[in-house]
Amino acid sequence: MYIQRQLESVVKKSLFKGKIAIVYGARQVGKTTLVQKIAQDLGIPFSYLNCDEIDVLSQFQKATNSLALRQMVGDKKLVIIDEAQRVLNIGLKLKLLVDNYPEVQLLVTGSSSLDLSNEVAEPLTGRCDEFWLFPLSVKEIWQNSDKISCDRDLEKWLVYGSYPGVWSLNSNEEKSIKIKQLASNYLYKDVLKFNEIKNSETILKLLQALALQIGNEVSFNELAITVGVSKQTVASYVDLLEKVFVVFSLKPYSGNLRQALNKKRKIYFLDIGIRNAIINNQNPLAIRDDVGKLWENFIIAEKYKSQLGLGYKTNLYFWRTYEGQEVDLVEDKGGELKGLEIKLKSKSRKQPKDWGLYQNSSWEVIDRENYWEKISKL
Repeated sequence: MYIQRQLESVVKKSLFKGKIAIVYGARQVGKTTLVQKIAQDLGIPFSYLNCDEIDVLSQFQKATNSLALRQMVGDKKLVIIDEAQRVLNIGLKLKLLVDNYPEVQLLVTGSSSLDLSNEVAEPLTGRCDEFWLFPLSVKEIWQNSDKISCDRDLEKWLVYGSYPGVWSLNSNEEKSIKIKQLASNYLYKDVLKFNEIKNSETILKLLQALALQIGNEVSFNELAITVGVSKQTVASYVDLLEKVFVVFSLKPYSGNLRQALNKKRKIYFLDIGIRNAIINNQNPLAIRDDVGKLWENFIIAEKYKSQLGLGYKTNLYFWRTYEGQEVDLVEDKGGELKGLEIKLKSKSRKQPKDWGLYQNSSWEVIDRENYWEKISKL
């Protein structure tokens, strides 16, 4: 069953306006399904080129001018180029197409923002609109549900995550097998292919260390000692993990940007199921000691997916003072600060006293009792 993605309408609005539309996202998040659904809804003939296929890739490599590229993509007004990061010099080839055949709408996907965005950054300046697709969001899965139905599904989400291919399975055993396959066969593959990543054991140790520290401030020095590599290597690996859509980070909020950049950060997983698979813990919530961490990751990841995936221009941080006052998630939107305290269990809480010193600031709690009401506003 097709689950309508929020990004669908956003991408559609960008088409046939003289720009290439590029959809980034990890493997298996549904990029191919999304772009093909968009093409079908438009009701016009389209070409589909999958660069994972050897013959398609070979043709792209041989096409060195605009005429050869046009002959390859055909005479359709809409052309889908899937997994475009596989093509050498793809940015220049796309530039040749859009400059010489502006009537053709190119709809491009890529599994790694590191590969594809680096390739297209200079050649396609001002010529493309970029979008990000993530695992399924709460709003996508529960768009027509009530709170009771969502509560029943919540444990499934917190244990197995929301990759489309996992969510659609019926049994927990099937979900467990599938999410482990995704973690090992797809996500690692995109990380390990880079030349500087030569040791799969090292990247696994780092991922496990990050998985055990969600919700905590992360020190690259401490991670380096744990993993057995240099601080610079840890920083490089974390950067790669962000660019292949495994993790994302929050920096501390500070009025002094230089001060903020020198502080520790918090690192979360875009999909909780991947996190649990990495540490091989898919136990029910009732017998886990990390439920609070899962809950925090769940809420913050939903906010991150919403604001980045749909193009909302806000900055996300966490906030903590030397005295230990803290706010789990801070959204800075045009100078207005929204603080969110994320707790699984509902109980009376007070706003941290120093948080109120910021002008144009607000604060609220999101917990198991009110999340259904609050999450629709994230």
